[in-house]
Amino acid sequence: MKTPTHWKTINLLSLVLYPLGCLYGLATATRLWLKKSHRVEACVICVGNLTAGGTGKTPVAVSLAKMLQQHGKNPFFVSRGYGGKLKDVMVNPSRHTAQEVGDEPLILARQASVVINPNRYQGALLAAQERADFVIMDDGYQNPSLYKDKSILVVDGNVGFGNGMCIPAGPLREFKTLGLKRADAIALIGEDTHKLTDSFGNLPVFRAKIKAVSPSPLTYDVVAFAGIGRPDKFYSSLKECGFNVIATKDFPDHHYYNENELEEMLALGKKHKSPVYTTAKDFVKIPPHLQSKFKVLEIEIEWENPAEVISFLLHH
Repeated sequence: MKTPTHWKTINLLSLVLYPLGCLYGLATATRLWLKKSHRVEACVICVGNLTAGGTGKTPVAVSLAKMLQQHGKNPFFVSRGYGGKLKDVMVNPSRHTAQEVGDEPLILARQASVVINPNRYQGALLAAQERADFVIMDDGYQNPSLYKDKSILVVDGNVGFGNGMCIPAGPLREFKTLGLKRADAIALIGEDTHKLTDSFGNLPVFRAKIKAVSPSPLTYDVVAFAGIGRPDKFYSSLKECGFNVIATKDFPDHHYYNENELEEMLALGKKHKSPVYTTAKDFVKIPPHLQSKFKVLEIEIEWENPAEVISFLLHH
């Protein structure tokens, strides 16, 4: 989905939808209160957010797994596998496709083992059986089935919490105050342009930024497309690398591309005599025989104080 414009500010449409947003928030709060959480024999770290749309959860989850591995731990990811057909499986990136397991699990699997299961508790049980000492939930903050030892809320400093209302009036998946109460720490991505830290109370705030790691910072024209929550963030990253983005095309979040759409993007690149860039999440959904015709912007999280983050993870 593309972020609706009425989510950014309080306006007539958001006010009309406000009662529905209250019902949505109430339903989430009731579900979280009524459903019992189950523990597993591993430390469960949830990387979640309070808003719909891309905040940077997946690169944060990848970064945390990498840190834990560097300290001799064996982290597993547990994901619902949004958009995929298979359930209760370990992801094999050399065999599974995005249509089978979802796009984000294929990105996660480049760093550590991934279990796909909409029931996060069942997925974590399988990970623990495979000797995981840490289970990282990529998303699932509003999913109560699995007990979370630590919950990290990922917040985009440039977007914040939008107009502060719940879906469909605003971007919130639950009431902000209730969501912040369950958090153990905040991962604040980018500049805090909305002065959000005041609302975080005494929660530790780990500041970070997303940086591009793949292309050389050469200045030349590129065409770009993306099917993510915030495609503008991707185009901005390309510009920060020194690329001149001359044409873009947005697709819905988690979009699966057909060959006609991909050929259209290649034709656009040919028209402008420019390479065609996309995100890693989109690239895994391109058929293998076409992948060599596209370029990928790889990104990673750069923490302001990584020692604080790993200390938080290991002390439980």
